[in-house]
Amino acid sequence: MDDRVILHCDLNCFFASVEMLSHPEVRDIPMAVCGDPASRHGIILAKNDPAKHLGVKTAETVWQARRKAPGLVLLPPHHGLYREYSRQVNAIYEGFTDLVEPFGIDESWLDITGSLHLFGGDAKAVADEIRRRVKEETGLTVSVGVSFNKVFAKLGSDYKKPDATTVISRENWRDIVWPLPVGDLLYVGQAAREVLGKHGIKTIGELAAVEEDKLTEWMGKMGRELHLYANGLEHSPVRRPEQQEPVKSVGNGSTFPQDLTRWDQVRPALGMLCDSVAMRLRKHGLYCGGVAVTLRRSDFTQRSRQTQLPSPTHLMRDIYDTALALTAELWHSGEAIRSLTVTALYITESGDSFQQLDLLGGAKQQKNEKQEKLEDAMAAIRGKYGTGAIHFAQSGPGHGWDD
Repeated sequence: MDDRVILHCDLNCFFASVEMLSHPEVRDIPMAVCGDPASRHGIILAKNDPAKHLGVKTAETVWQARRKAPGLVLLPPHHGLYREYSRQVNAIYEGFTDLVEPFGIDESWLDITGSLHLFGGDAKAVADEIRRRVKEETGLTVSVGVSFNKVFAKLGSDYKKPDATTVISRENWRDIVWPLPVGDLLYVGQAAREVLGKHGIKTIGELAAVEEDKLTEWMGKMGRELHLYANGLEHSPVRRPEQQEPVKSVGNGSTFPQDLTRWDQVRPALGMLCDSVAMRLRKHGLYCGGVAVTLRRSDFTQRSRQTQLPSPTHLMRDIYDTALALTAELWHSGEAIRSLTVTALYITESGDSFQQLDLLGGAKQQKNEKQEKLEDAMAAIRGKYGTGAIHFAQSGPGHGWDD
């Protein structure tokens, strides 16, 4: 059977590029988009090349950025404008195939298997034509990965930037993919990278060489998925938004290679699971209204507890703090934990669709705009540099996070 032809299109420095269309005067001077230009603690959401060359980084605070670039021009984000440009670009993609699956506001997968013959039969030439049309019709640039599955197509769009096409084929994929850091692989966050690192796994090729059963033992169902990804065996379809099935819950569990018996072992394990759950919620633009934790002990007996949240969230911090509190209720110090599962419940497409009392007894949560901006920035970094590029630092022995 012939291979599929999948493209992954990633708009380059999307927020900053859109702003420079409206403000061409800042194209050649250091400029950044940030959540609150008036605040020294506002977070950098995007930056242009002159700012990047001075060391300005996405997700750092304004005062940190200005120490590197004292004349840095700061612009507020215009999310409505970004959504409009995203719509225009996806309309261009739809001129090449009806199978377009957005992945956030600035990325999309395209399945051109059935339409490739209409455009000459050369997948790289189609990708180059898409780049040309996006630049001509919107002024934006896009990097495109071409491959036989979605995971490798995304690796291709990340491989060379900006405004480039990279083909990862059946013939060259091992040479291109396997030397890459394991954190470049889709859904390998910092916590998963640390688990793999403990076993000496630093590259995608080293991950591919590990037996599936061993990865499953270390990481649960995620281990099986990563085995498929690293070996070029991922084959999920490209789905139009209306074809995607409603999500009722999003969960992740792990059986640990050694039983956990201390709180300082439990916390990072929960962090890995919550990181995965939050990334998947944000990928699909979803929110959860509750969190559940299932704890299985070494004697294979298990306990579960869940709670509703005071308001819907897709923030890792909210999910993690709630999972920690639930685990503290379930677990007696010294008990051996064989596996943990964290599940996001009561899935909704809106963050404002309902309000519930917190069954843990907490007061009504206020929307944490700073955290939302931070995790948006982190998602942007992971999209550009790989999912292991940035993570939250967990604070001391308690439940909290470093601010």
